[in-house]
Amino acid sequence: MTAAPDKYPLLTSIASPADLRRLPVGKLPVLARELREFLIHEVSTRGGHFAAGLGTVELTIALHYVFDTPHDRLVWDVGHQAYPHKVLTGRRERLHTIKQDGGLAPFPSRAESEYDTFGVGHSSTSISAALGMAVAAARAGSDRRVVAVIGDGAMTAGMAFEALNHAGSLPADLLVILNDNDMSISENVGALSNHFARALSGRVYAHLREGGKKVLRPMPTVWELARRSEEHLKGMVLPGTLFEEMGFNYIGPMDGHDVKALVRTLRNVKKLRGPQFLHVVTKKGKGYPPAEADPIKWHGPGPFDPASGTIFKEKSAGPSYSQVFGQWLCDMAERDPRVIGITPAMREGSGLVEFSKRFPDRYFDVAIAEQHAVTFAAGLAAEGLKPVVAIYSTFLQRAYDQLIHDVALQNLPVVFAVDRAGLVGSDGATHQGSYDLSYLRCIPNTVVMAPADENECRQMLYTASTLAAPAIVRYPRGTGPGVPVQAEMTALPVGKAQLRREGKSGLALLAFGALVASAQHIADSLDATLVNMRFVKPLDEELLAALARRHRAFVTIEENASHGGAGSAVGELLAAEGLQLPLLQLGIPDRFIEHGSREGCLAAAGLDAAGLAASVERWWALQSPERMRSAGGA
Repeated sequence: MTAAPDKYPLLTSIASPADLRRLPVGKLPVLARELREFLIHEVSTRGGHFAAGLGTVELTIALHYVFDTPHDRLVWDVGHQAYPHKVLTGRRERLHTIKQDGGLAPFPSRAESEYDTFGVGHSSTSISAALGMAVAAARAGSDRRVVAVIGDGAMTAGMAFEALNHAGSLPADLLVILNDNDMSISENVGALSNHFARALSGRVYAHLREGGKKVLRPMPTVWELARRSEEHLKGMVLPGTLFEEMGFNYIGPMDGHDVKALVRTLRNVKKLRGPQFLHVVTKKGKGYPPAEADPIKWHGPGPFDPASGTIFKEKSAGPSYSQVFGQWLCDMAERDPRVIGITPAMREGSGLVEFSKRFPDRYFDVAIAEQHAVTFAAGLAAEGLKPVVAIYSTFLQRAYDQLIHDVALQNLPVVFAVDRAGLVGSDGATHQGSYDLSYLRCIPNTVVMAPADENECRQMLYTASTLAAPAIVRYPRGTGPGVPVQAEMTALPVGKAQLRREGKSGLALLAFGALVASAQHIADSLDATLVNMRFVKPLDEELLAALARRHRAFVTIEENASHGGAGSAVGELLAAEGLQLPLLQLGIPDRFIEHGSREGCLAAAGLDAAGLAASVERWWALQSPERMRSAGGA
C-alpha cells in the first residue's frame, strides 16, 4: 500500500530523518497533521496499536528533527508509542503490514532497522538501556547523545526508578523524556509551562545553577539554604522535585503537541551535560475524537471505520478464556468476601472489567509492577484473604523471584490465572507465553494446571481456589473449542489426568492444555490412546506408569517450550521409574516465534493441526515393529 503523494505531500517526501531535518521548522505542524492522518488511515485497515502513537506524533518529529539519528540513540518505551517513529524512519510503505505474518514488528526491533536501537516489548526498560548506551558513548569518547522516551505508565515499574537512581549518580549525558499522557495536570500545559521549560533548559539558567553550586558548596549552611530554596520554588510551579532529588535536571512540564516549542526546548537540552529529565504532556488518541474520548478502548483496536469510529469485531462462537476467568472471579467473589482480584495494568485484557465494577473495594490494579503484584498477593494470603493474580504468562516472568521466595517458599495459597499462555500471535516474540510450564513446574509447593477447554478452565480455577498452596491455571489467548461452560463448580482431583480414548495401536498421546482438541483428531486417525493430562504438576504418575506398561511409545504435546516443559516432566518420570519406551516431545521449538496471526505462529512452531499430525505420523512410522527389529539387527 503506497501513501498518496497528493494526500500526504510532505510525508511522502521523507524517506529518512535526514529528509525531515531539511524541512524548515514552520513546516513541521503541517507534517504532524499529515502523519496523524496517515496513521489513522493505515491502522484502520488492519488494526494495531493506535491511541499511544497518535499522542507521540509531534514528539517523534521533534526528536528526529533535533537529534542526529541514527548516530544519536532513541529508545522508545513502551514500544506501542513508536508507530510514528517507524513511519519517519523508512518504513512508511510497510506500515500496513505491522503485526502481520512477515510484516513489520509490533514494537521496535533491532533486526528491523538501525533506527530501532533497542527492542522494547515489555515496558520500563528504556532508562536502563539508554544509560548503558550513554556510558558506552562516554567510554568511546563519542559525541553521541542518548534519549529514552518512557510512557507514564511505564514509570510505575520499579525498574524505571532503579535506573533513574543509578543514572542520577553518574555524569553520563542522558536525556529521559517522560511522555505523560494520563496525568491530570492539564492546567500546567500551555504558554506558561512552555516558557518554564524553555527557561529551565536554557544555557543561562544552567550556567547560573552550576556556577552557584561551585560558589556555595564551601559554605554548607548557605548551600543547603540555596538548595532548599531552589527546590521549594520548583515545587510550587513544577512537579520536578522528585527527579531533582534523584540527580536529574528537571525541565517541564510542556505541551507535547506544540512541535515548534518541542524543537526549541530539545535544542537547548541537547547542549546540556549530565542527566536531564524532560516532562512532556500529551494526549492519547490526539487528533481522533473517538480515541481521545476512550484511549483504553482504542489502545489496540482491530480494523475500524475511520469516519464513524466503528471497530469491526470478529464473530466469536463463545466466550474467550479471559471472559471465562472474569465470570468465575465474579462468581467466587459473590460466594466469598475474602476473594481479592489483582492485575498489573491488564484489567481489560485479563477480563476484569466486570469484577472491577461490581467489587471495586476488592479490585487492585497495581499498574506495571508485576513484582509488587505477586508479593502484595502474598501479604494478603498471609492474613487469610484469597488473592487471585490475573497476569499474562510473559509478564509473570518478571516476577519470578517473588513467585519463588514470597509465595512458594512460604506455601501461601495464591491463585495465579496465567493468561496468554502459549503462542499469542500478533504481539510477537516479546509476548509469546512460551516458557511458563518450564519455569513453573520446577518450583516446589506449586500445583500447575492446563485446561483443554473453557469449562475445564472454570473448574480448574475453582480447584485452585480450594487448595492450601500456590496454584496456577494457565490458558491461551482467545476462545477455546466451544465446550459449554457449566455454572456449577466442582473441584478436580489434584494430579489426576483424563483418559479420553483407549487405542489399540500401541501409541499414547499425552496432551497438555489447548492442543488436546488437535490431538483428538490424530488419535482417531492412528487409533491411538489419548490422555488429557490436565495437571503438569503433579503428574498422574499412576496412570502414566500403567500406560507405559501397555503401550509401545509416548508422544507428549504442549503449547510451551519443548525444552524443560511438560514433556520433559514425563521423560523424567519414565526414567525415574525405569520405564524405557520411545518418547517424542512436541512443543515450541528452541527459537523465538515472531509475530503474525495465532494460526501462523502455531504453524511456524509446527503445532497447528497439520504440523502436529505430520510430526506424529512420521515418527510413529519409524516405531513400527518391523523398523525396530531392522534397526536392532543392524
